[in-house]
Amino acid sequence: MRLPWLLVAVLAWLPGAGEAAAQFAAPSAVVRTQPPMPTRGSAVWLEVRDDWSRNDQPRLMAVEGDAAGEPLHFEPTERGFVALLGVPVEGDDTLAIALRLTRAEQVDSMTLALPVCRASYPSERLRVPPRMVQYDEATLARIRSETARAREVSRRAHETPRLWSAPLLLPRNGRITSPYGGAREYNGRVTSRHTGTDFAGAIGTPVVAAARGVVALVADFYLAGRAIYLDHGAGLVTGYFHLSQVHVTEGDTVAAGQRIGAVGRSGRVTGPHLHWILRYGSISLDPMTAVTLTAASPEAPAARPSDPPSPCSAS
Repeated sequence: MRLPWLLVAVLAWLPGAGEAAAQFAAPSAVVRTQPPMPTRGSAVWLEVRDDWSRNDQPRLMAVEGDAAGEPLHFEPTERGFVALLGVPVEGDDTLAIALRLTRAEQVDSMTLALPVCRASYPSERLRVPPRMVQYDEATLARIRSETARAREVSRRAHETPRLWSAPLLLPRNGRITSPYGGAREYNGRVTSRHTGTDFAGAIGTPVVAAARGVVALVADFYLAGRAIYLDHGAGLVTGYFHLSQVHVTEGDTVAAGQRIGAVGRSGRVTGPHLHWILRYGSISLDPMTAVTLTAASPEAPAARPSDPPSPCSAS
């Protein structure tokens, strides 16, 4: 797969007027993404490498950055540096990415506007008992508290070294009954967006870890029911909801494909299934985009300058 690239000139930090650094042209770098035109709500590879046409700038030694309020965790490759990027589902046609490039003892800063597609997600109309969507104050307080606990797992994942390796696995092989991103209309009112992927399954059928990670949270939540959150490090978190059984405890390190629980119907559900979520930090992403993305290496052939960006496939 060929990726679009941006040849970016960045404003160098100059020690002072007239000093040696001011004698050189502005540094430049090549920034690419896989897939070529990211869709909102998706996981993306972000690659930064030296501009090979330049021989008047020191070699790129390290890359740091952030996007959508989350730090990026770059790792060195044969060509440059690659990080996983989460594109939030809400927003306009670009995503701002701030990068800091280290060359020798100089750090250059750059900000780029990455073109992204707005996805067309389906809407779901559900009829449920009023008690499932109308909460008293005590229930609302419980939901807020449980949400805060889950968000803390996401925050801490940036502090955990990367444990996962590609490819990510499906937590089960059941039929997908509800994909990511759909607007949820309960009893005639749009109240939420579906921020995970639902898999069909009979109560008691196995659920496995999508990747190596640490069991960060095992809980019985009002909405999610029996839930497991895995911290895979470098900002990546997966969650497994509505379980009937839990086979791990907090602090356990699990392997990719290891059985961690069983499908159930705990929490706010209308029937047995697995609700699987994936987050990059606090950003909820379509888990299936991460499965597809990590099945292919980020080390794709370099694109030619004449290659145009791919058009948005979503309307």
